[in-house]
Amino acid sequence: MNRRKLIKGMAATLPAWWLSKTFGEPLPDLYKYGEPGEKMAKGPFNPNWDSLEKYTVPDWFRDAKFGMWAHWGAQCQPEHGDWYARFMYVEGNEHYKYHLEKYGHPSKVGFKDVIHQWKAENWNPDQLVELYKKAGAQYFVAMANHHDNFDNYNSRYQPWNSVKVGPKKDLIGGWAKAAQKQGLRFGVSVHAAHAWPWYETAQRSDKSGPMAGIPYDGKLTKADGKGTWWEGLDPQQLYAQNHALSAGSENVNTIHKQWHWGEGVCVPDKAYCESFYNRTVDLINKYHPDLVYFDDTALPLWPISDAGLRIAAHMYNESINRHGKLEAVINGKILDEKQRKCMVWDIEKGSSNNIEPLPWQTCTCIGGWHYDRRIYDRKEYKSVRDVVNQLVDVVSKNGNLLLNIPVRADGTIDEQELAVVQDIGKWMAVNSEAIFATRPWKIFGEGPSIANAKPLHGQGFNEGAARLFTAEDLRFTQKGNALYATFFGWPENKQVVVRSLAAGSPQVGNKKVTEVNLLGYTGKVQWEQGAEGLLVKLPDNKPCDNAFALKISGITG
Repeated sequence: MNRRKLIKGMAATLPAWWLSKTFGEPLPDLYKYGEPGEKMAKGPFNPNWDSLEKYTVPDWFRDAKFGMWAHWGAQCQPEHGDWYARFMYVEGNEHYKYHLEKYGHPSKVGFKDVIHQWKAENWNPDQLVELYKKAGAQYFVAMANHHDNFDNYNSRYQPWNSVKVGPKKDLIGGWAKAAQKQGLRFGVSVHAAHAWPWYETAQRSDKSGPMAGIPYDGKLTKADGKGTWWEGLDPQQLYAQNHALSAGSENVNTIHKQWHWGEGVCVPDKAYCESFYNRTVDLINKYHPDLVYFDDTALPLWPISDAGLRIAAHMYNESINRHGKLEAVINGKILDEKQRKCMVWDIEKGSSNNIEPLPWQTCTCIGGWHYDRRIYDRKEYKSVRDVVNQLVDVVSKNGNLLLNIPVRADGTIDEQELAVVQDIGKWMAVNSEAIFATRPWKIFGEGPSIANAKPLHGQGFNEGAARLFTAEDLRFTQKGNALYATFFGWPENKQVVVRSLAAGSPQVGNKKVTEVNLLGYTGKVQWEQGAEGLLVKLPDNKPCDNAFALKISGITG
């Protein structure tokens, strides 16, 4: 066979780095004779921070304010909570103990076998996305992969994917079609860049007991699969553990300080980085998401590789080529000032304590990130009030709320979660005017809660204060000629004082309130603007539950 034809035939299935090494061909030449990797879309953006800094957040995201997320993958199969595929290999951990009882010892039944048992048999994406739209979601995000390295889509570069293993379904494809049917913007979350150090626990073995010294399945290879259900698959394409352990790997918490690819982490090789690039660009090209959420400091694999920069440039260029303008959003965490201009800053389970000059997002969940049956049994989901309070607070500071509703192994949500989602919809039916397409006012709010705000910790993790909001706490948004002041809780004396709207205050100046309405109430409310603030007398009956929005005219515009 002609050498060129041989390379062209192999390029469809083998990575470019291997072909280049084997045949001695330069990478650019290989692209001419096959498809060893995904090409970066051409356009105005280049894979460097200076170029990405030209990014502008699209209006659809600035107006959306509220999205819902299905943080759903193979780690939901045990219904035992977060980071299962890491901690099931940690002797004595609660996930390890549960795994022994439910599946067997991790030397014999590893996470690959948990994937095999996951069937998603009752998954109905149309039903769930329709429910989320009714609750007010303006965009929907589905998890494409997690740190477990399993792709929930028809992946060209990762054979451990939901079409070939486990559910035998294109989950991202199903979610994308459902979102399009409901007219929602569609996003995907990508977490797999950290599988290299994250799975290092799978290289261990028990230190005590009858299985002491017997290695877990993290070092298995394709050759070990003969006669098994996974024959023909290579576990190393899932676990990626053919490498030395990171410094301090024996301490499972060390990974947190190594998340930025420093502090002694074992650095992934080029093949791993290029595989991640190809998988992610393939995902973008197949499903055309409007948003890609990266669970990474800045961009994936930065600064040890430019793979994340190339993905970002491709995402933006592809969006421009498809829409005629930039409609794409990329979320990243722990961003410096320059990087916040390049993408949308995501704060995990937390909130900024100020009005941010650029749009941002907080991501949170009503339970665990992955479904946890124990939270259901203990009835420990966040209340509707918790969600509403956080939404209003975040929006007042120029942010969006992305809310995860954990999905069970079979693809359904439980009745407690359903009740929360439906009640969010009831609140939105009354108050969405004060949320969607709004912008921050001169100040984000007033009240005693401001003094109790907690600082950000790492990528976020300062939420919780919103649960303590009272009727004396207010948050402001504006749209057109209307100022919205939302208060939390119905005061016993049925009076609200908006102190920031006192006559002659720094926020008001010489402007005067001309009209006040209570959203959801058809009658007129009595009000008076004086030296102490805007005093509003409320009706006897509440128009809704949890939080209440005043629509005020005469101050803005």
